[in-house]
Amino acid sequence: MLSVELHAHSSLSYDGRDPVELLLAQAQAVGLDALAVTDHDEINASLEAAELAPEYGLVGIPAMEVTSEAGHVLAFGINELVPENLSYDDTLEHIHDQGGIAVVPHPFQSSRHGVAAHISRDQLAKADGIEVYNSRLFTGRANRKAERFATTRDLPMTAGSDAHIGEMVGQAVTEVGTDDRSVQGILDAIVDGRTSVVGRRTPWRISFRQFGGGVKRRIKRTVSDLV
Repeated sequence: MLSVELHAHSSLSYDGRDPVELLLAQAQAVGLDALAVTDHDEINASLEAAELAPEYGLVGIPAMEVTSEAGHVLAFGINELVPENLSYDDTLEHIHDQGGIAVVPHPFQSSRHGVAAHISRDQLAKADGIEVYNSRLFTGRANRKAERFATTRDLPMTAGSDAHIGEMVGQAVTEVGTDDRSVQGILDAIVDGRTSVVGRRTPWRISFRQFGGGVKRRIKRTVSDLV
């Protein structure tokens, strides 16, 4: 059984704060086996993290969080950028064409770009997995709805901290049923549904700090791009 963080953002994300070294150090400190850095519509930091991960005793999973027309999709096991603003179906196709897997994060949280409000339930079921526990929850209702959907459709379930600062890595972990400490071994086990989720709510003060910091960084980057 491997403990895996499948949803974390570095400073390359518009709303992330810390470099990959801090994310890796935190993953090591809390005893994780693997880490996927999932920046918004960026992959370079994740590729860097995957390369550095063995120095921290970790498996580094190349990944990103893709913005499709319907909302966010996590792409794992890819090595090239998946274009943003494609349709949901085309986004999944691009991920699969690279040999990767697609997991839908927070699908029923429309305020956080969840896809469920914009696609059919049959389309949602085309994903390779559903994130059923996202640590940045308010009431937990959306997580429960995601879990019910995944259970009904017999889809693999994952968890993710959705960490935007280093110290939140490991708040929500996917326990993957494999002894194969490789990217492919982990992804194959996820697709097979050999997962369980363990999670804790991100503290309110941290959630607000992450949100506020993300807004400030996004405004700063927008202004910088205009200059």
